[in-house]
Amino acid sequence: MLSALVVVPLIGALIVGFFPGVLSPALSRLITIVFAAISLILTIVVGAAFDLTHVGFQMEEFLPWLPDLGLNYRVAIDGLSFPLVALTNLLTLLLAFNSSVGLKPGTELQRPRLFYSLMLLVNSGVVGAFVAQNLILFFLFYEVELIPFYLLIVIWGSDKREYAATKFLIYTALSGILILAGFLAMNWLTGAASFDYGAINTTDLSRSTQLVLLALLLIGFGIKTPLVPLHSWLPDAYVESSAPVSIMLGGILSKLGTYGIIRFAVGLFPETWVSVAPVMATIAAITVIYGSFCAIAQHDIKRMVAYSSIGHMGYIILGTAALTPLSMIGVISQMVAHGLILALLFYLVGIVESKVGTRELESLNGLLNPIRGLPMTAALLILAAMASAGIPGMVGFISEFMVFQGSFPTFPVQTLVAILGTALTAVYFVILLNRTCFGKLDSSSAYYPRVTRTEYIPAFVLTIVIIFLGIQPAWLVRWSQVTSDAIAFVF
Repeated sequence: MLSALVVVPLIGALIVGFFPGVLSPALSRLITIVFAAISLILTIVVGAAFDLTHVGFQMEEFLPWLPDLGLNYRVAIDGLSFPLVALTNLLTLLLAFNSSVGLKPGTELQRPRLFYSLMLLVNSGVVGAFVAQNLILFFLFYEVELIPFYLLIVIWGSDKREYAATKFLIYTALSGILILAGFLAMNWLTGAASFDYGAINTTDLSRSTQLVLLALLLIGFGIKTPLVPLHSWLPDAYVESSAPVSIMLGGILSKLGTYGIIRFAVGLFPETWVSVAPVMATIAAITVIYGSFCAIAQHDIKRMVAYSSIGHMGYIILGTAALTPLSMIGVISQMVAHGLILALLFYLVGIVESKVGTRELESLNGLLNPIRGLPMTAALLILAAMASAGIPGMVGFISEFMVFQGSFPTFPVQTLVAILGTALTAVYFVILLNRTCFGKLDSSSAYYPRVTRTEYIPAFVLTIVIIFLGIQPAWLVRWSQVTSDAIAFVF
């Protein structure tokens, strides 16, 4: 079943990209929706078979690949990876349903076959990385998304797309090099018979050696997350990408960084992680404050959302540094909440840009106008901003609350600084909403084009999930509670 989660979108990518003859844009989209829907249905089937009381990995599949090199095809799933797989497949289906968000009215998606095939290829690579239980297999999946994302940015991006795509490529390649170096060194120094996750035991290595290996992984995954000061690729990549690609970058790709830190940095170096945890908590607090202040200073609403993403990823690192059972439940929940909320924000920003023709705060006002504005878009934007600010009743609140509650006993100062970041989140979103949703419409703007019901469907789905998981957080927490307790057991 887990292999099907990897193979199904890959088959879809091959069909859309290489099917002989001509595929119309509508048919390419339909095929993509079908394969994305199958992937989501398979995820539901896996969830139905998932044992919530089982400690460790489940549904393991093993196939010898290159055993002499220690490379095996070994995949499995647990409470850390399953919620992220579900998030990835949900966002992929919603983007396949409306991949034209952000385009000017009347404009069609250019080169749709290539776009949809790259989207499915990214899905396959990211899901493969989440379920891989062999270090080199994880690295291969981790690198699969590199070229597809480069092409998605450089082909469908905006004016500075070449610069943003090249910067993304360089940073991501460096991330992969550091991670591969760490994986190879772990295998060689420990004398493990293979690169399988369970075969690596670093406890017999000297503390200095463990620190060096851990540093390689933290820098590599910190680039992907990203953490300050390894973040400079993110604003350019998010802003210059089209709205669907921005959603994939923020909602899907960034989770590989935090997942890698938890799975490999914490999982393989539990004792050494305790030594570096205060430093990581401090970096997390700095990341939260830095991202928040940068968001406040922006005039482009898409860049503002991009910097807000940096700040919210700091909460995940803070909870991971604390490594208490409650903070780790909050960390996994925050990864899902961040992906859902960021996807909704970028989707709505794409609608605003396509209908109004600008993302500049100075040029936007009156979107709540019921006659000539975009009242439903503005209302959803207000809701998304409230979710990002951690308003109770939405999934962002419960995840942040668990992170703060679980982290405060271990790192009280850093946690208080991070809580200040939630106040700053309210500040920059109040600025955004005040300038975009309220005020009088400029008479020269006339009437904005209407948003169709089809365009609203992905936004409605995300909104429903955000509110439902906020009211019923047990539906999210239940998948990861046992795994969170097991991860936190290292303390």
